[in-house]
Amino acid sequence: MKKLSSLIVKKRVMILVISLILLIPSAIGYISTKVNYDLLTYLPEEIDTMKGQDILKEDFGTGAFSLLVAENMKPKEISDLKEKIEKTDHVKDVIWYDSVFDVSVPMEMLPKDLYEAFNNGDATMLMILYDDTSSADGTMEAVREIRKITDQRAFLSGMTAVLVDTQALSEAEAPLYVLMAVVLCALTLMLAMDSWVVPFVFLASIGMAVIYNLGSNLFLGQISYVTKALAAVLQLGVTMDYSIFLWHSYENYASYEEDKETAMAQAIEDTMSSVVGSSVTTIAGFIALCFMSFTLGLDLGIVMAKGVLLGVVCCLTVLPALILVLDKPLLATSHKALLPDLKGIGSFSVKHEKIMLAAAAIMLIPVVHGYRNTPVYYNLDSSLPDELASIQANKKLKEEFNMNSTHMLLADSSLSEKKVMEMADEMRKEDGVKFVLGLNTVKGPLLPAEFIPDKLKDSLISEKYQLLLIGSEYEVASEKVNSQIDRLTEIAKSYDERSMLIGEAPCTKDLIEVTNHDFSTVSTVSIGVIFLIIAVVFRSLSLPALLVAVIEFGIMINMGIPAYTGTKIPFIASIVIGTIQLGSTVDYAILITTKYRRERTAGTDVKDAVTDAVNESAKSVFVSALAFFASTFGVGMYSNIDMISSLCTLMSRGALISMACVLLVLPSVLVAFDGIIMKTTLPQRG
Repeated sequence: MKKLSSLIVKKRVMILVISLILLIPSAIGYISTKVNYDLLTYLPEEIDTMKGQDILKEDFGTGAFSLLVAENMKPKEISDLKEKIEKTDHVKDVIWYDSVFDVSVPMEMLPKDLYEAFNNGDATMLMILYDDTSSADGTMEAVREIRKITDQRAFLSGMTAVLVDTQALSEAEAPLYVLMAVVLCALTLMLAMDSWVVPFVFLASIGMAVIYNLGSNLFLGQISYVTKALAAVLQLGVTMDYSIFLWHSYENYASYEEDKETAMAQAIEDTMSSVVGSSVTTIAGFIALCFMSFTLGLDLGIVMAKGVLLGVVCCLTVLPALILVLDKPLLATSHKALLPDLKGIGSFSVKHEKIMLAAAAIMLIPVVHGYRNTPVYYNLDSSLPDELASIQANKKLKEEFNMNSTHMLLADSSLSEKKVMEMADEMRKEDGVKFVLGLNTVKGPLLPAEFIPDKLKDSLISEKYQLLLIGSEYEVASEKVNSQIDRLTEIAKSYDERSMLIGEAPCTKDLIEVTNHDFSTVSTVSIGVIFLIIAVVFRSLSLPALLVAVIEFGIMINMGIPAYTGTKIPFIASIVIGTIQLGSTVDYAILITTKYRRERTAGTDVKDAVTDAVNESAKSVFVSALAFFASTFGVGMYSNIDMISSLCTLMSRGALISMACVLLVLPSVLVAFDGIIMKTTLPQRG
């Protein structure tokens, strides 16, 4: 380590030159990385809803659809509008009344249920089929073009319309996320550190690591918009304390070493042993996300684990080089830290250790109750502002046609017309079903097959499958629609065992089931891995359990608060926040426990050992938590995408709660369980 540290100091200029050059390919990689705005595509490939999407694309040449609600337009105007939409790139077909009959034929000739399914007063509905998937670039561009064609005369609903609005909102806000995180973090560090310039040096080093991380995502093919939005601010918050540790270590050695280079080499060596060890728990927390069946966890886990690793590398190479090159400005702008040193908090915690333990025990019941009853939402529309065009269109669909979701049923093409009609009739009797439309139900027994245009036939039947559309009054992700899906699937399977019910609502139902399983998996893996790491670090059986228990208590407080405030959180938050909070804040507990063990090994009394450990660590823990809070709090307050806002709010609040638990509850735990700790922990090496 000593040789490596000296080499880093000696080659500092070369390191800076290389680090600046690497920004160019990283920036290109960042710009070239595709962003996925459809979270449902992260569902496991082997489930029926995902298989059905592939069949829809392969057999029908269709991957997505939209419903267009037109108001106060004459049939001829609607027919002309339909013709324009059909000419749009990536629009496969537009199904409306004139797909079967000429507009000169009165609509009233349609069967009553079919007429009411597509008409209500002055409003009529068209179905637009696309030749690619919901999140494909071509489909999203088609939606933008259709919006221009309709020119406010119609409302375009559907998953792709939601994705287009999500993309526009996310791209507009993303630069501001980083700006807010940088400004708030810089202000926090200027108060906490002893130089006005050093916070910007920290931010420059971490900024490079962030750009390298985002640029290297090109090799993943694509990342989710959630990962893109969170990666920079989360990496900034999680890795900032590594920079703080290096700076404090350098200042310590520089106070008695005449040569700045020697002082920095020693600081790098110290930091290398400490930061590499502490970063392992953070990386382990993010890697635990990779065990999710819902592969958004894999996406976020890989990017953030990679980001922490790059943050450590830059902290040990780029940051020392910057500090040495900017030595004079840093010295000229030094000042006394404005934040208190918090030296008395250790004495306070130990003095009131029984009260702290009693308070934690009393809080446990309401905390666990809140944790288990926090309301969660799965409907992706719920994370977007009401004023967006797609959300307004979905509301219009509900108001005019009492429709909240549309399912697509794939059934065997050889299923007889009689059986299809029987199945459709049985499905229509189910609560909340508005209509069941397929080739056979559209033409009915009285209309000869040759009267149906070939284009419409191709859209509704293939060599292997026939497609039926089922309109539902129930909202996506609601208990009612999930029960309806179960019943419709049961009916369909009774007629055709190979049938598949697909669409946004069935996919979301699968999402609920998959992520419920993922929650327990990720929690178990993250706790287990971090337990093992702490056990190895301290050579103890009791300390891992105690430290993880303290942080988990903080996690339950954080995740239980929404139950008492009546706040619904996005489903992904309930899975990833616990893992992120555990992995990124358990370092606070490890820092205090390391100093406590050192004191106890030296023969210090337990209360004095804990007091000294907390007093020595309090400021570092406080500044680290405050930096994490500052990096995420602004984004949580600002973002109009609730999924991003909720995640950042929970992370920022979680950092402060973990800090409070470590500074107030952990000391009490260490004192109370000292006897057990001493018996179940091997003596420290050296």
